[in-house]
Amino acid sequence: MGAPSATSAAREILTRLHDVMAARTAAQAKLNQVVQIIGEALNSEVCSIYLLRDGVLELYATRGLNQEAVHVTTLALGEGLVGTIAEDVETLNLAEATSHPDFSYKPETGEDLYHSFAGVPIVRAERSVGVLCVQHVASRRYDDVEIEALQTVAMVLAELIAGAGLIDEAAARSADARDQGAIRLSGLKLVDGMGAGYAVFHQPRVVVEHMMAEDTEAERRRVYSAFDKMRDQIDRMMSQAEFGVAGEHQDILATYKMFAYDEGWSRRINEAIDSGLTAEAAIERVQQRTRMRMREIDDPLLADRMHDLEDLSNRLLRMVSGQLGTAAQLGLRRDSVLIARNLGPAELLEYDRRRLKGVILQEGSLTAHVVIVARAMGVPVLGRVRDARRTIAEGDMVLLDAGQGAAFVRPVATTEEAFDAKLALGQKRRAEFAAMRDLPPVTLDGTRITLMVNAGLRDDVAALDTTGADGIGLFRTEFEFLISAEFPKRERQQRIYRDVLDAAGDRPVIFRTVDIGGDKVLPYMNADDPDEENPAMGWRAIRLALERDALMKAQAEALIAAAGGRTLNVMFPMVSEPWEFEQARALFEAQRARVARKGKALPLAVRYGSMLEVPALAESLDILLPQIDFLSIGTNDLTQFLFAADRAHPKLAERYDWLSPAILRFLARVVRQSDAAGVPVGVCGEMGGRALEALALIGIGIERLSITPAAIGPVKAMVRSVDLSAIRRVMSEWLVHPPRDMRAELTHWATANDVRIA
Repeated sequence: MGAPSATSAAREILTRLHDVMAARTAAQAKLNQVVQIIGEALNSEVCSIYLLRDGVLELYATRGLNQEAVHVTTLALGEGLVGTIAEDVETLNLAEATSHPDFSYKPETGEDLYHSFAGVPIVRAERSVGVLCVQHVASRRYDDVEIEALQTVAMVLAELIAGAGLIDEAAARSADARDQGAIRLSGLKLVDGMGAGYAVFHQPRVVVEHMMAEDTEAERRRVYSAFDKMRDQIDRMMSQAEFGVAGEHQDILATYKMFAYDEGWSRRINEAIDSGLTAEAAIERVQQRTRMRMREIDDPLLADRMHDLEDLSNRLLRMVSGQLGTAAQLGLRRDSVLIARNLGPAELLEYDRRRLKGVILQEGSLTAHVVIVARAMGVPVLGRVRDARRTIAEGDMVLLDAGQGAAFVRPVATTEEAFDAKLALGQKRRAEFAAMRDLPPVTLDGTRITLMVNAGLRDDVAALDTTGADGIGLFRTEFEFLISAEFPKRERQQRIYRDVLDAAGDRPVIFRTVDIGGDKVLPYMNADDPDEENPAMGWRAIRLALERDALMKAQAEALIAAAGGRTLNVMFPMVSEPWEFEQARALFEAQRARVARKGKALPLAVRYGSMLEVPALAESLDILLPQIDFLSIGTNDLTQFLFAADRAHPKLAERYDWLSPAILRFLARVVRQSDAAGVPVGVCGEMGGRALEALALIGIGIERLSITPAAIGPVKAMVRSVDLSAIRRVMSEWLVHPPRDMRAELTHWATANDVRIA
């Protein structure tokens, strides 16, 4: 093919198709002409169009295959190469078609002569309605230019097919959510909680009706105008949004702004217009390309950036089409559960928090920006719910139980009753725990246990007052880095840390230095090896900070200056050997001297601690303990390192129990050694936030727990109902002679001794 670019290739085909589509001929005649035009333009012996009819893909027009096969050859969704393209909504480009595992030969077509194969889905309203494919005798992959042209032409074909009434309405009706009755959908817990409401779609789908442009320059002006409006909207949102303390959401919106002003994005839309598409079709074309790229991205943080771009594409498409209303802008009129493919943080902030009871995302990940915002808003979020937007209809009743990873759609009466009972029980328990807020976590025999909360944003500090916690045992400073579009300046860091200390008052705050790197990649920070095979055990946390010491120096100076006149508690993550702690402490001390030279107020004291997450450090505690003021055991990483098991892996997440003798014996040994050295030791991590596991921890000598705010009430109730000396006696026996099932045995003991563990 002699065309120099994808733009000119597509334009050549679309120009010829324009007259075909405008002609007053039957749809079949038009499709017959279409395959001839595409085949000639791509110099391809075969060009075929398959359409989804009555639930199967039917050969509707072809150039090159046997004409007798038209309206005879059919393929089920997922059958053969054509069926795979339609089912997966993905492109295939093969030098040798028979090499693909899904290849299926249809003898009546006479396609055995042809080796190369390329096919693209014909998409309408985000579902495949057909497939456009080309074949060639020679064994070769089609050029990217040719594939781009095919994808653009497939968009135009979707309009022709819809206009001719060839969309498979029967299949659409069979897929209609309302015909499916009550269903249970499963997904990934992104933000815990329960909520009930009527399904509301975040974005009423903008269906692009006109694909081919009459006046290219007029279309370009429409896009430029929409870009200006969108950028103004983002700028206004950054200056006017009222969410918590200024800082967090503005940082997230800064990433939005970066995309909104991205020249590469606007250039790709311009190129699509140059190929002959309308403004709406050009935006949709670039958006389709983005979706296909997202399916190929393994890096969750990079995928989240692509989701932000998808969010902005939808916003731009609504503006250029004049269909500006979202569910947020139209207003929620009753309790609602929001349904979306994905959701940008800026758009979540637009919703009425009084009526928004939950969010269900078809995609979404634990590291997404929207999750940070939703957690601060207290809105439960369930992600990775496949086909959510096809199985849920607008106005359906939805019961969301994110903690169980489930949503019940159009529930029957018995399901509603069970959900309401669980929700009421949860509310009753929360009320009971709230009533305990001012009661101290003291065991029946008088031992005071310290219960602290984990935090990561300034708004999280409010949990100290609502829970009655003793302080913040883990402030994850990296959150501010992860939600920023650029490296947070020292002055901004200092302001954040001072705000946190001010809000905490006389309650201690333990700041953990940045734990970035590995799977927490900062978009503005170049990594030497971004594709680590084992990111949890890679170049991260203290390892990265000591090598990129400018990052730690800036953070150290910000922390020291912010804590002027107060005690500063700081701990270092992922310490593997004592020398790493020594080097980090020396760096902090040098920055303390720097702050002193500037004449600024210094902290009254700086207490240095270490995280114990790497098992190797336990073998050097005799060297480390004399140098530290406190030790915090990070059970999440420690567990996966001890068992060589990635807890994020679905097959391993529940395989290894926190109440395993291996873990408890390891922790008990660390506690004994720390106690002998007079160094306070605590646990920060998910393990300490579960009442039964917390019971085991205090049973082996742990007296300080740092947990999620929601866990404070249940763990405090457990502490106030247990005789510490009794649980320590039985735990010491079990560590020597472990029962076959430690969890079952501990549960039985707690029940028999009236200890609250639920």
